Amino acid sequence: MPHIKTDVSDQALVTAIRANLCEFFRHLGRSEPAEQFENEKFARWYSPVQHPWFSGVLSSLLPSPEDEAFIDDMVRYFHAKGTNTFTWWMEPPLRPADWEPVLSKHGFSFSDGTPGMAIDLNDLDESKSKVSGLGIQIVEDAETLRVWVDTFTRGYGLPIEWSDIIFDTWLKLGLDGPVQNYLGYLNGKPVSTSTVFYGAGVAGIYDVATLTEARGQGVGAALTLNPLLGARQAGYRVGILQSSEQGFNVYKKLGFRHLCQIENFYFSPQ
Repeated sequence: MPHIKTDVSDQALVTAIRANLCEFFRHLGRSEPAEQFENEKFARWYSPVQHPWFSGVLSSLLPSPEDEAFIDDMVRYFHAKGTNTFTWWMEPPLRPADWEPVLSKHGFSFSDGTPGMAIDLNDLDESKSKVSGLGIQIVEDAETLRVWVDTFTRGYGLPIEWSDIIFDTWLKLGLDGPVQNYLGYLNGKPVSTSTVFYGAGVAGIYDVATLTEARGQGVGAALTLNPLLGARQAGYRVGILQSSEQGFNVYKKLGFRHLCQIENFYFSPQ
């Protein structure tokens, strides 16, 4: 079993929120070996999914003068891929102020608009994990993953033409190991999704999406809680997530605490 974080102090939870996300980016990069770059200072990941978080660079050390050329190389690399907007992240304990002077010179802007939230899994309220008529299953094969992707794409409001790219990306991430995808059926119809990523000693919740017609019934809450109950049963103590505006109050009602903002830089020609 990997080392599991048991420190639930606020400082430790903030670190866990950021570290789990960084580990997810590394996993995303390793799922595309032909595009991966990783050394002791940087990790790069690329996906055809046209969302800024799905292409980027992770810094593990403080900047140095020779990094100027590397930054330019990354801008050219992503531009050649047709990805004009990508993100640049700092692994804990680095802070944005460590990299802001050098990145701003190269046209990067700062973003901190996403809430980071965490919960002690011992505080989970299991009563909200069950909804009348709702069945939840773990995705274990490509056929079910295709249904998961279709539900996620529509529930998250993404362009339907992204479905094949998302399917290929998630299939490469794997259907076991650190990533597990959950699919919710309401009265037999697929209506909701979520993902748990085990990294940095905690359980990270991602990809919570519910079809419009199934919202307001506790479905999204159940798809958030069920993976966390599985994580707790596996011995994990901490659950983390990055919240959308729509999900923020739902997560607060589940017991998640808003502890930080997710900080990163992004490059965009605009």
